[in-house]
Amino acid sequence: MDTITITDLEVSYCVGVPDEERATPQRLLLTVEMEHDFHAVAVEDELGGTIDYYAVTQRLLKFGEDVHWKLIETLAVDLAQMILEDFGPRAVTVEVKKFIIPQARHVSVRVVRERNH
Repeated sequence: MDTITITDLEVSYCVGVPDEERATPQRLLLTVEMEHDFHAVAVEDELGGTIDYYAVTQRLLKFGEDVHWKLIETLAVDLAQMILEDFGPRAVTVEVKKFIIPQARHVSVRVVRERNH
């Protein structure tokens, strides 16, 4: 399957178990892989036959406005579901990187979801 990948998109969302951690947005990095068949779009060379990664990026940048999550696991599932519903890939992988443990480069969660046929 063909894939569109958005790598390490920097977003600011409110996420964390303690209330004080959720009080202000924090820097996260999102990597999104969307499976889509490029056969038809390669012939037509038209945006309408593929997934508009610019539109996906803009939606991801705004997704955290006025929303709070306790777990990055929940956030990753919510992002995957939104992408499946709004942009229609066959499958999506979402990785959320959080920079909360000083001794680690990051902590991440990765979820894979497929569209129901």
